[in-house]
Formats: sequence, C-alpha cells, structure tokens
Amino acid sequence: MFTLYGDIISGNCYKAYLVANLLDLPIRWVNVDIMAGEAQTDEFKLKNPNAKIPLLKLEDGNYISESNAIINYLADGTDLLPEDRFLKAKVQEWQFFEQYSHEPFIAVARFINKYQGLPETRKAEYASKQSGGHKALSIMNLQLQKSDYLIGNSMTTADISLYSYTHVAHEGGFDLSSYQAINTWIDRIQSHPKYVGMQLKPQHQ
Repeated sequence: MFTLYGDIISGNCYKAYLVANLLDLPIRWVNVDIMAGEAQTDEFKLKNPNAKIPLLKLEDGNYISESNAIINYLADGTDLLPEDRFLKAKVQEWQFFEQYSHEPFIAVARFINKYQGLPETRKAEYASKQSGGHKALSIMNLQLQKSDYLIGNSMTTADISLYSYTHVAHEGGFDLSSYQAINTWIDRIQSHPKYVGMQLKPQHQ
C-alpha cells in the first residue's frame, strides 16, 4: 500500500493519482491543503524537507518527491514506461520539457487565475505567461499530428506528465480550440477504461 500526499486539483499531484489508478495500484490518499500551509508544517517537512507535494510514501517507509520521479517509479516495469533505452530517454525528454517549457507558463497562469483569483498585483505576470504557454502547446500539437501519443502509438508517463496541466489549460486562459491534435489526444487519454478525472474525490482513503 502506497501513501500519496497531495491536492487533487494540483496537476502534479493528479499525475501520480492518475497513474496509480491506470495501473490498479493500491494507494492511501492524504489530502494536503497547500493554500492553508499544510505542506509547511514541521511534521510534513520531516517527510519532505522541500515542503512540496506530491509526496509518495513507500511500503518500506521511504519517500519519493517530485511528480515525474513518482510516476516513473510507479510505472517501472509496466507498459507506461518503456524498457528500451532510447524510448525511456524520450519519455524523460518530454518530462523535462513539461517542467521547464510547459509548467512554468501553463501551470503558473492557472495557479494565478484559479487559486488566487487573478489579483491585480499578478495580472501582468499572468499575461506574460500566455506566449510561452502557447509555444509549448504548439510543440505538443506538432508531435501529436505525427503519432497518437507523444512517443509513438502507446501511452507513456510522458503523456501523463503533459496531460495533467494541458487538459485544464483553459483555467489559465489558454484556448485549446485551435489545437486539434491535442484535443484528440485528450479524448484518447480520457477514454482509457481506468481513467479518473481531476475533480473526482480520491477513491482510496
């Protein structure tokens, strides 16, 4: 039994929750309210000194932080993480893209708008995120015109990494209507028989 600490409407936390469900892995969900400072408590920092979620507790008591490290650990040995050395590197390539070229724009704009209510003091920053976000979406759309998923025709953790914030990008002001390949990809992921949505209350308590 894994224990997953997170906030389900955080894309990074949702990644781990979705992968666990896709793979039928038993997890215990522990909700952490970041807006209430619950990740900043001394108790939580004993688990993760970086005071961030998601955080995965293993059965042996060890912890793994950083969302992409968590999902790759959970997916190791399954079809979601290729064994081939090159393909595994391509998964990581897209995950680094997500962290450095996608999340800083799309996830941050969503946070400013959805979590903070687009305060006047952050409107200029919010506007500045739009160009970079659309650049990332354009790169994804180009790749998804060539293949069903980001790496060939099988879903991997690269897709989960990028899906988590892309499918709610409109909450950060990004109109996805012109990205047909992305929209088809979103529908394809959501059609998976074990798919669970971000807004669903975690089932494993």
